[in-house]
Order: sequence, then C-alpha cells, then structure tokens
Amino acid sequence: MRTWRQPADLGDGTFRNPVLPGDRPDPTVLRVGDEYYLTYSSFDAAPGLTIWRSPDLVNWTFVTCALEQPLTTVFAPDFIAHDGRFFIYIPFIPSAWSDAMTEPQIWVITADHPAGPWSEPVFTGVSGAIDPGHVLGEDGERYLFVNGIRRARLSPDGLRAVTPLEQAYDGWRYPDEWITEAYALEGPKFFRRGDWFYLVSAVGGTGGPATGHMVIVARSRSVQGPWENSPHNPVARTWSRDEAWWSRGHATILEAADGSWWMVSHGYANDYRTLGRQALLEPIAWTDDGWPVAPAADLGAPLTKPAGSGVPSAVPAPDDDFAQPRWGERWVFDNPGPAEADRARFTSDGLVLQGKGSSPADASPLTTWSMDAAYEIEVELEVSGGATGALLLYFNSRLFCGMGWDGHTVVSYAGGIRSHWREPAAPGTVIQLRLRNDHHIVTGWHRRPGEQWQRHGVRYDTQGYHCATVGDLKSLRPALVSAGDGEVTFRSFRYRSWGEEPE
Repeated sequence: MRTWRQPADLGDGTFRNPVLPGDRPDPTVLRVGDEYYLTYSSFDAAPGLTIWRSPDLVNWTFVTCALEQPLTTVFAPDFIAHDGRFFIYIPFIPSAWSDAMTEPQIWVITADHPAGPWSEPVFTGVSGAIDPGHVLGEDGERYLFVNGIRRARLSPDGLRAVTPLEQAYDGWRYPDEWITEAYALEGPKFFRRGDWFYLVSAVGGTGGPATGHMVIVARSRSVQGPWENSPHNPVARTWSRDEAWWSRGHATILEAADGSWWMVSHGYANDYRTLGRQALLEPIAWTDDGWPVAPAADLGAPLTKPAGSGVPSAVPAPDDDFAQPRWGERWVFDNPGPAEADRARFTSDGLVLQGKGSSPADASPLTTWSMDAAYEIEVELEVSGGATGALLLYFNSRLFCGMGWDGHTVVSYAGGIRSHWREPAAPGTVIQLRLRNDHHIVTGWHRRPGEQWQRHGVRYDTQGYHCATVGDLKSLRPALVSAGDGEVTFRSFRYRSWGEEPE
C-alpha cells in the first residue's frame, strides 16, 4: 500500500518526495534566517494561503492562514521579504461564488512576521494578470513581473504599481513536437547570484498532458533585460508518463543556509492526479558558466537531504474531534460566502454546521486534504431541523461522490449529482458514514452507532475525478456537508491510510 503521508525525511540523511503531501500547487518558498516558509495557491478555499514552516525544506509544520476571507479565487502567489517586512502578492481570479471582480487582479497583503497577523488585501492596480513575481532591481526600485512575462514598477512601499505593464521577456521555446497543454509562459520567480538576476518561469501548461509542464531559466544583469535563456533549458520536466511525478513545474529556486541550492516545485503523483499537485524538492547544481541545473534523475528515489535541524515528521492525518477550530490546518470552506465560518460552532458535542443551499453543489462544504493512494474517512453526524448531512469525496461543485443522511434516507451521490440509488436505513437523527478510496475505487458503509456496518450497494471509480477531466486545477478531497434548513452536528472525523488498523 502506497502512502505519501509518511515522513519525507527517511532518517538516514535522505528524503523522499513529496516533502509536503496533498494538494500544494504553485509553491512559493521564502528563507528567513535558517528557516523556510511556504505557501501556495488556495483557489476557492476560506481561509486561504496556508503557511508552513520548515528548518530544512523537508519537514514542514503548519503555521497559519494568511487570508481569512478571500475576495474570490486565489491563484499562484509570491511570498517575499523586503526591508524586514513580509509580503504575499496574490492573483485574485473571477469566480462563480464571488462578484468582487470581473477580471484577474493582483493584490497584496503584508505582515511583520510570516506567522502574521496579516493585513487586509490591498489592490496594486495591476489588472488582467496572474502569477506575480516580485524583485528588487539593481536600481533600488521594486518591480512586479506577471504572466506573459510582463513587468511594472512598484511604489517604494510595494503596495501599488506606478507604471503600466510592459513586455519584459518572451520565454524559451521548446520543440513543437513535445506533448504539452499550451505554451502558457507564467509563474515568474526571481533570485540573485553574483551579479546576475535569474528569472525562473514555467511553460507547457500545468493541468494537461503529464509531459506538459516544465521549469525554464533566463538571466540578466538588469531587471530591465535583455534576458538570456539557459542553454540547459528546461531545468525540470517530466519526460515520460513512466516517471514517478507528472507535470513538474512552477518552481522556486533558493540558496540554503549552508550555501547549497534547492528547487521546490509541484507535480502530480503518477496516476494520482486526484490528489492534486504535491510539493517536490530537488537539489540544484551549477555549471562552470553559472547556470542552474537539476541533476536528480529520479524524483521518486531517495535523495540526499539538505542540512538542517529537522527531525522526521509526517504531516498529521486530519483526524478531528472538533474540540477547537482547526481552520487551514484541517478544514477550509469551498466556494465560501462572506463570513462563511460563522456557520460553524465548536461545542462539547462536536462541530455544529448550519445548513446552506440544497445539495453539495451549493452548500460550501468543509474540505480537508487526502494524502494517500488508498485511505478511509469516517464521521458520525446528527441532523436536525430538516438538514441533510453528507460525507463526500469532493472535487468541486460539479464533481463529487459519497453518502448523505436526512434522518430518513441514505442519499447517494455520484458524478456530482444525486443518484437514483436508495440505501435501506431506519429513520433516526444519528448515523455513522464511512468511505474507503482504494486506489480510486470508492466503497461506502453506514450504520447506527454500536451496530454492524452496512455496505453501500454501489461502488464508484474516481480515477477520472481530476483536472484533465473537469478543467479545474483542484484535487479530490474529503468533505463534510450541511445542506438545507437546520443544522448538522459532526463528531469524530477519522482519516487513515487504508491498511492502518482502526482504533
């Protein structure tokens, strides 16, 4: 049984990818002294922009969420420090659940420390762009690069653009016969080494063929250019569907405290796009003429670990007895309305979640991360006031499967709709639900507390519940739903890799 939730740190001076399992797309990493901080695209989640900390780029622990209430969908951010202050530049994208904007815009939040508190978002004035990348020029001015690759100069405080976007770099062209999704020049990230500025970006598209996404590098002695492409491009790419990690791209390259260099990117586990893009780490070497290269031949094999004081630790399973809020670390709302968290009350009896909408499609479910090829989730729920509670595997509002309970009927969902299947169950307010995702094959059970589990009469194949099928860059996640009038009380949520013994 394959699990990615085991410690990435193998305890013998090596590690195995991913270093941060689960859906961690478009990672942006910042070194602060001898520590590292990371955040990533949070899409339609509230709270958003989850921040993690590591002493060694391998062992990561949750810190906080920087964005309590996103204005709309959050794409790939940039996490930077300048003059002792911290900034996250955020691309907000129009979405169906928010009318905050009608075109992509770049906003920014600030803090005195990566752990926050973080400010409310401020609009930079940059519209029609995504994927911001901040850099301090040789002239002492601050600049923001975006997809395309275009550039605007920022005010000294970094909060607004003072020039319009202008074309800055046209990218590196791969051979036309390579199988990619689209050219899609995006994700600019910067670092300096010696007198050179290095521009790291992505091409090939992130959610299409396994061999599409890739990392390219260019350099210049000025942020104004001209930019010289590396003769070693692409620095990283999935060359074959047989490799352990697909669609590798959107990278941050940075220097560690001991002078070594590393690259953090994202990728889909082979045949498990359902889990989303997980955070990958690999060493960077330097050619004699000053170009970064990624020499690791197999990102699925153990690699020598960076220096650091971290001890092997796994990202914890999202088990929850709901004694206290665990926003971001455990749970986020999908497609959130204003003040969505006000629906939730944490009591001595469990999590009480006010109903919303009429089905999982419009109920803004609570979701958490899945991190294994095979796993089980389980919860007890109690309905009141006409609500329907559900335990789902949820990709987005158009695609999910699982079971619900309204006090009278076990409701079945598949393919993002309520199915015709009816499970026999006696009326009552309390039920326990269990879903097992065994390498994409999903089986369900239900029971009254203390009774025998009854297997759901239908199994589902979720292998196609992913980005290339739906055209959305999310992942298939465990979800709790409270729909309709009334409330649902959730108790004792459990997640375990399939093969672990139940408690």
